[in-house]
Amino acid sequence: MKRITYSILGIFTLMMIISSCSTQETGHLTGVIERPNWSGFNPYGMVYVPSGNAHIGQSDQDMFSTYTQRPKSISVQGFFMDDTEITNNEYRQFVYWVRDSIAHTIMGDFTEDEYGNEKIDWEYEIDYSSEDFDEMFYEGDMAFDGQRDFEVEDFIYRYQWLDWKAAAAGAERNTLIQDEEEPIYPDTLCFIRDFSYSYNEPMTRNYFSHPAFDDYPVVGVNWKQAKAFCHWRTHLLNSLNIENEPNTENFRLPTEVEWEYAARGGHDLTPYPWGGYYPRNAKGCLLANFKPGRGNYPEDGGFYTVKADAYFPNDYGLYCMAGNVSEWTEDAFYENAYTYTHDMNSNYSYTAADDDPDV
Repeated sequence: MKRITYSILGIFTLMMIISSCSTQETGHLTGVIERPNWSGFNPYGMVYVPSGNAHIGQSDQDMFSTYTQRPKSISVQGFFMDDTEITNNEYRQFVYWVRDSIAHTIMGDFTEDEYGNEKIDWEYEIDYSSEDFDEMFYEGDMAFDGQRDFEVEDFIYRYQWLDWKAAAAGAERNTLIQDEEEPIYPDTLCFIRDFSYSYNEPMTRNYFSHPAFDDYPVVGVNWKQAKAFCHWRTHLLNSLNIENEPNTENFRLPTEVEWEYAARGGHDLTPYPWGGYYPRNAKGCLLANFKPGRGNYPEDGGFYTVKADAYFPNDYGLYCMAGNVSEWTEDAFYENAYTYTHDMNSNYSYTAADDDPDV
């Protein structure tokens, strides 16, 4: 009898504790009631790529029997992707944000958020002709022809990210937080570096800075700079969120599988995004910005790059998923990675240390 009394008392006490923790005593299991609403939204400039199954890898016969990436059937969760490559003007917004943040830091333009954390007060005007910002410009024998040019090597973006794979392996929390410092100005000299014995100095001087190229894809951006851009883009969106509204999933680079799945545009085992097997249409016109033949770059309509929305999009609404410029993905390259990566949202990533060899 005593055991039964203790048992009943224990159950009643537990029920009292549970009910006292609830904000509304309904007597029923309702979940937490006062939760923020979330309806979702379409990010500006992006299109939705629906979930599906993709056959990843070579679409044609492996003529040289390399077997470096054998075909594989993979399930891909739906995601949003930019409908065009990131343009010069879009990346310039990132560069200017970093530049202006340095200027505000020099002037001490800070305020505090609701938690007492210091943040930049963007309301203050910046006059770059002021001598207060002389340290941001080349001086002395570094200055050219009396021009006031920014020392762009000092445009450094600092951020943190969490290593979720290390967390899953049971690492301590303080080892999960990774600090990054990345110079973010694009390599405008790539037009000279990539084309030996070729006169491309006008493109070096103008491609990223001249408004005529605002809608052309940005070039000369390395993988770490692309990652920094994605982090900044997430920060930019989250900083404008309404109070107590849930943050969105972070912007990031697509995985290799996501990129190939999106590039195919819903067509299975076709070598080109438009669903065909040839780079030209019935009239013989090229369908993307390729190098058509030896010494004949302008045949496809573009001598160098073309605008990010040139040519027709694929069936997902994505432009220039073949040709034009190369694009970064999240994955690292490893020969035959498809043989052991998962068949659901496959991803092989590796965070290289600064002292790792190039290959």
